[in-house]
Amino acid sequence: MCIARAAIVLPEQSVATNKEGLAVSKKGLTLKELLQQTSHHNAKVRRDALMGIKDLVLNHPAELRLHRYAVIEKLRERISDDDKVVREACSRDAPDQMGLAQKCLKDNQGLLISLLMTYIFNAMTNLAIDIRMMAFKFFDLVVQYYPPCFSLYAEKILQSYEDILRKNQYYLEDKGKLRTTLSGLVRCLSLLPSKKPESEKGISGDRMIHAFEPDAPTANSGFSTIIKKLKDLVLVLINCFQDFIPLLISMPQLDAQSFDCILSILQSIDIAEDDRYFILNIVITEIFLHLREWICPSANVFEKFLEFIENALLGTVGFLKPSCIPLSGFDSTYEFLRFKRLSIVPTVVSYWKSDTDLWRIKPQKLAIEAREPSSTRSGKVAWEKHVPSLLPFIPKLASEVETRWQLRILESFTQTFKGCNPESSLKLACLSMIEEMLIPNGDKHYTEASDTVVLDFQTVWIRELPSLLMLLGDRQPSSSQVVLRLLLRLGQFSGSNSFLFWDYENTQFALSELYSTCEEGNIYYGPFMRLPRDCQELSICCLYYFSNLSALLLKSVALCCLCPELELFVSFRIIEVLHAAYKAGHIQIADHISFFMTLLSRFKVFPENIDPVRESDVKVSNHGAFKSLTSVLCSYLSQMGDSSVVLQILDQAIIGLILLQPPLDNACAMLRVLIVLDSKPTRLSEQSIIALSNFLPGYLMDVVHCIPEDDVRTWRYYLLPCFFLFDRSNKSSEVKMTLEERHRFQCSFEQLKVVTSTSPAG
Repeated sequence: MCIARAAIVLPEQSVATNKEGLAVSKKGLTLKELLQQTSHHNAKVRRDALMGIKDLVLNHPAELRLHRYAVIEKLRERISDDDKVVREACSRDAPDQMGLAQKCLKDNQGLLISLLMTYIFNAMTNLAIDIRMMAFKFFDLVVQYYPPCFSLYAEKILQSYEDILRKNQYYLEDKGKLRTTLSGLVRCLSLLPSKKPESEKGISGDRMIHAFEPDAPTANSGFSTIIKKLKDLVLVLINCFQDFIPLLISMPQLDAQSFDCILSILQSIDIAEDDRYFILNIVITEIFLHLREWICPSANVFEKFLEFIENALLGTVGFLKPSCIPLSGFDSTYEFLRFKRLSIVPTVVSYWKSDTDLWRIKPQKLAIEAREPSSTRSGKVAWEKHVPSLLPFIPKLASEVETRWQLRILESFTQTFKGCNPESSLKLACLSMIEEMLIPNGDKHYTEASDTVVLDFQTVWIRELPSLLMLLGDRQPSSSQVVLRLLLRLGQFSGSNSFLFWDYENTQFALSELYSTCEEGNIYYGPFMRLPRDCQELSICCLYYFSNLSALLLKSVALCCLCPELELFVSFRIIEVLHAAYKAGHIQIADHISFFMTLLSRFKVFPENIDPVRESDVKVSNHGAFKSLTSVLCSYLSQMGDSSVVLQILDQAIIGLILLQPPLDNACAMLRVLIVLDSKPTRLSEQSIIALSNFLPGYLMDVVHCIPEDDVRTWRYYLLPCFFLFDRSNKSSEVKMTLEERHRFQCSFEQLKVVTSTSPAG
């Protein structure tokens, strides 16, 4: 008797399953099958399912768009998974999936947050410490993608942080867990709203009708009730930090793991050992400034932080390290710390541990060493990397502190701005703060007439901008773009601010070097020529906002336009902006005309012989470009006002240039300007007519020799100005000429007839 063996076939192995046209993972599973496997009893299956989901949604984003809620619902269940490998896989995959989900849920992000937060809060209270740590890691991820979620659940989140920080037995045994727990704390604190007086808050204008209020809490709800919670959290945080202070005293050298643990209380940073104490001070100061409105520190404490900020900006802060130098030589600990400009860490800890004397530290029990400011390369790098975190507080501090401190803070900020590397992120951060202090943004403008301290520094800041552009050159286009955008914004605002007006105007001389300079007949082009198109556009727009463009700056720009390496589009853009500036009254008419004539008379056309076939190839000929330039300039000249007045200004200048025997194309361009501005009968002076009669015979001969006989179009282009000039000068008999001058005029006219009779038909 034969018994057939029946094979066990899993659903995903069934040959009957038709998956044609469906999105599948690398293993051939659909999203539905993968979601089902995330709840499988086998941990390896759950982990593979998470990896499969990641693979599928990255290759088929539309699947996440269709099944976004189902994916998030399954993903959140793994936050509290019993298996560590599964939890870690979930945390690794979550950023990609949440990033895609964020794009899909632009209009309904609140629902996505609510789906996740319930499970995150449950995990934060789990008995297993590893699961609790994973919950904080997930919350940090949520805050990164959806910053408003902190304000939605602020009180509950702060309570969760407080609870885990009180369990010091966990992080003392495994210091790495503390870093994981608090990786998002600084991020959350930075999201705290500005504390406003009750009188500034709306009473009923912003309220909704209750029937239509959403179920989810609003973005600003609950902040009036969490002030005490914030103060409690700060105390717990300091207690946590205090637990590690003995490590600083007992260790001859701070090991990496202890440093990471201490720093994770404040911010997740890794840096060279010698600079770690400075970094800790920076981050503590940052947290203090975030919470200053909420904890209301005493004036004495506030001044100590201001002193540290001043010294940090100047780069004169020493570093706190364990040593064996007693403090008995000083009358007080404060004198020693002030003398050596040391760490503020003990100050913060001491103050928050008691409300009495700020410097209640017994000198005989504290042994610390002062060190001169780091002059090493690593110290400089650390300074430029971490000082920018203090800069966002400078504008507000400058507007709130008393004049004495305002002067000191702004002086140290200015020294930092002037002294840091032009290509560093610190320089960019300084530029951002300068913009905030000089240009109104919101309800506060720092350069009001009463704020004379800021006005004194304003001139220094603005004066540095052109020099900074020259230092940057074309090596850092992104940095140059930031500087140029700031200059443009200053120019746009200077018209309505008398304090900015003169400072912006006075940058013209230094800014001319950005375009070009001319020394002893040699032209030196500035960074403008090599900058990307967007930077060139910003620098061109800056020209418009000078109320009186100087002849020096116009000459500098004109030399750029004459450079064959400059794109024709950029030259036209310069001309367009300058003509708009002229119409706005920012350029004198004589200077504007001089700029145009410089372009027409000094533009170098190549090759000299005219070849209509090669003219369209910009690489071998720029005849076409110069024709376009001539047309544009003639159009702008005709728009400058009364043509007779413009011609009167131009008449002698053009004739003088023509008599210098310029190349054929330049001569033709200037003749075209004359006929555009002239009328019939001619308004040219007698001297001009006589001069033209001497010039035109040679011009006509050049036309004959340089233009191919069969090129009808080009013949017309070069001969047309001559026809107009002779036609409008038919009353030449009334002009007082000598016999020789009249003879030359008649010869020119007869030669034109000969040339036209031998020119191609048409």
